[in-house]
Amino acid sequence: MRNIILKQRNERDGLYSKPYIERDTKYPIAEMLKNPLIKLITGPRRAGKSVFAFLMLRGCNFAYLNFDDQQLLDRWDEDYVEDALDSVYPNYEYLMLDEVQNLPGWDMWVSKLYRNGKNLIITGSNANMLSSEMATMLTGRYLQIEILPFSLAETMAANGIDINDIAPGQMSKASIVRDDYLRFGGYPETVFARGIAKNYLATLFDSILLKDVAQRHKIRKTPDLYSLATYMLSNFCNLFSSNELSKELNLASVTTTKKYCDFLCEPYLFFYLPRFNNKMKLMEKADRKAYVVDNGFVQSSAFNLSENLGRLLENQVFVELLRSGYVPGKTLFYYWSKNNREVDFVTKKANKVEQLIQVSYSISSPKTKQREVAALTECSKELFCNDMTIVTFSESDTLNTEKGNIKVVPIMDFCR
Repeated sequence: MRNIILKQRNERDGLYSKPYIERDTKYPIAEMLKNPLIKLITGPRRAGKSVFAFLMLRGCNFAYLNFDDQQLLDRWDEDYVEDALDSVYPNYEYLMLDEVQNLPGWDMWVSKLYRNGKNLIITGSNANMLSSEMATMLTGRYLQIEILPFSLAETMAANGIDINDIAPGQMSKASIVRDDYLRFGGYPETVFARGIAKNYLATLFDSILLKDVAQRHKIRKTPDLYSLATYMLSNFCNLFSSNELSKELNLASVTTTKKYCDFLCEPYLFFYLPRFNNKMKLMEKADRKAYVVDNGFVQSSAFNLSENLGRLLENQVFVELLRSGYVPGKTLFYYWSKNNREVDFVTKKANKVEQLIQVSYSISSPKTKQREVAALTECSKELFCNDMTIVTFSESDTLNTEKGNIKVVPIMDFCR
C-alpha cells in the first residue's frame, strides 16, 4: 500500500508542478480552506476538478489519493491507507481524495476521517454522489463547488483577452475565440489544441459512457445505452419523452429508457430542463428538453447532417445559466404559453418568476424578430414578468413593447 501511495505522490508532484490557467470562480478559496467542513468539488470528467483542487492547495502541505487507480481499489484497506498516508506525508494539513466515488462505501470512510479532524478536499464526477441513502451521513458537513468546462470568459482569458475590457486591437481575435467556442466548447485539453478537439472529445464521450455509466451500473446492453446517448446528443435542445424515446430507439421498455436517461445525467453529461408549471404533477408529465454539458461533444459525437448554430447558441446559454447557479427544475425552466408559444428559459427567485430569456442566433429577419417578441410578450403576460431578454450571437438592441422593453444582448455580453 505504501508503494502505491508513493507512486501516486510522484504523480501528484508531476501534476502539481505544471502551469495551469486560473479558473474564474465565485468561491472564496482562502476562507473555504480554513473551514473544517469537507470541500466537495464536483463536475464532469476532465473539466478541471483536480487542477482546481491543486490550485486551492498551492503552497500547502497536503496528502493525495487518486481513486482512478485500480491498484489502490483492489488492495484497499483503510487502516493500512491511513498509516501509509502518515508515513508518506508527515504532518499533512489537508487530504485530497480524487474521484472518490469509485471507492465503495466512500462516504462512510470520509465521514470517519471528518470526525477524526481531517481537513478534506474531495473531487467526484457523479452528480448523485450526495443524493444516495449512504451519503446522507454527510449532510451538513460539506461545502460543494461545481466545476464545469471553461466558460467563454475563461477561454477568452486563456487567450489573453479580458471579456469585460476588450481592447480595440483585440476585437478581431475575440470574435475568432467566440466563434470557435460556440462550436468546440471549453474542455481545458482542447482550448489550445483545436486540431485534436473532435477526436479527444469523441474518446472522452465514449469513456464517460463506458466507465461512469455502463460499468458503474452493470449495463449489459451497452449498444442500447450508446444509441440513446448519441440520439440525445444529436437532438440536444429538443423536447423528448421516455415513451417516444423507447419507441424511436426500440429500447426494452419505457422503464429502462427512464433509467438510462437518469444514468446519463449522473456524470454531468446531459441535463434535462422541465416545463414551468405551478402544478407539480403537470410539470412532471410534460416533455423535457435535453442539453449537453459542452458544445464540443455535439461536434465530435452527434449524428448531424448540418451545423445548427441556433441550437449551439441555446445550449451555450443554458450552460452559462448553470454556471450562474440556476438549477434545472428548481430555479430554471422552459415555458409554453396557452397558445403554444415557447420561451427558452424561465428563471425563478424564491416563488417569483425572475426573468424570461429567449435565444435566437439572429433576429435580423423581421419574421424571426416578430416571432421571438410575440413569444416573450405573451409569456410575460401569463407569468407576470416584465424582465425579458433575447440572446443573439452578435446583435444588440432594445425593443419597446406593450409589456415593457426587451433587451437584445449578444452572447459575449451575456457571458460577462
